[in-house]
Amino acid sequence: MALTLRQRTGLELQRSMRHTNAKLHPLRSLFWECTLRCNMNCRHCGSDCTMVPGVKDMPAEDFLKVIDSLIPHVNPNETFIIITGGEALLRTDLESVGLELYRKGFPWGIVSNGYLLDKTRLESLIASGMHSITISIDGLEESHNWMRRTPQAFEKAMEAVRLLSAEREILWDVVTCVNQKNYTQLHDLKEMLIAAGVRHWRIFSVFAMGRAAGESELQLSNQQLKGLMDFIEDCRKHDSRIDVSYACEGFLGDYERKVRDHFFYCRSGIEVASIRCDGAISGCTSVRSEMSQGNIYTDDFWDVWQNRFQMMRDRTWAHKAQCATCKMWRYCEGSGLHLYDDNGELLTCHFNRLHN
Repeated sequence: MALTLRQRTGLELQRSMRHTNAKLHPLRSLFWECTLRCNMNCRHCGSDCTMVPGVKDMPAEDFLKVIDSLIPHVNPNETFIIITGGEALLRTDLESVGLELYRKGFPWGIVSNGYLLDKTRLESLIASGMHSITISIDGLEESHNWMRRTPQAFEKAMEAVRLLSAEREILWDVVTCVNQKNYTQLHDLKEMLIAAGVRHWRIFSVFAMGRAAGESELQLSNQQLKGLMDFIEDCRKHDSRIDVSYACEGFLGDYERKVRDHFFYCRSGIEVASIRCDGAISGCTSVRSEMSQGNIYTDDFWDVWQNRFQMMRDRTWAHKAQCATCKMWRYCEGSGLHLYDDNGELLTCHFNRLHN
């Protein structure tokens, strides 16, 4: 595999920016895991959420105290709040929290399975200042319901998509976790989403964490992963009806900038933080709990953000095993932090899977 001069130049610029941002660590995105309750039982859930989880919902006032503590240190307009779960729409106080965020100047959005999003709830969320929303569609009806283990999951999610397609006040997109069940449906799924009014489609591949670790059908083969990259690249080149991109999951070698708008860059702990349901302070919500850097109930969030996260900002600890001899280490620096297991070992390498 050989990178083009344009790719290598872009990767060098990205590397320089990543190292500069690691020193400055501007807080651009803050995830709030507002609940671990969920109305589904999805096969790929990384949090192993249930309807009655062992961790109670975080009180809204506890989260808003953290937001108040940020105001002297950040420009609220430049720090995006993403509310996730579990299923965020199970919280009945979501609108009151959102309205407080809006009043304080923070743009905010939610990630949802769409099951509870009817016209009344959508209007209520928009009236509370919601800026964006992401809905999951994991294949055609049978595949989606299989993934979600909920009979009406597809029908409800598509109803949510149709509601959103009529809205002009907010940003929204659809995300899909590609697996062996829906891999052969990608073309038909694309056409269905376009017909439903979807203009932005983000695609993920499932990594073996949480429940997904025990579901072999969720994992793509190396050949299928490459086929997925080819599908996305073809869509981006030849189909202007929908913006398709691959998620920020790992370094992709010569697919860099062909399947997404930016070069690979794991922003966890550099530009992205999260507050988990139990108060833990971490990078993105996908990284394992052992990477938590503090807790809002015992630590000051801003102090933690300023003075910890060293293992996320300096990745030299990951220069081991297969990474130690990899010629792409300079640009990859050990891939995405969410791809490491509880022992700090890399679960999968996208670059190796795509180029070996």
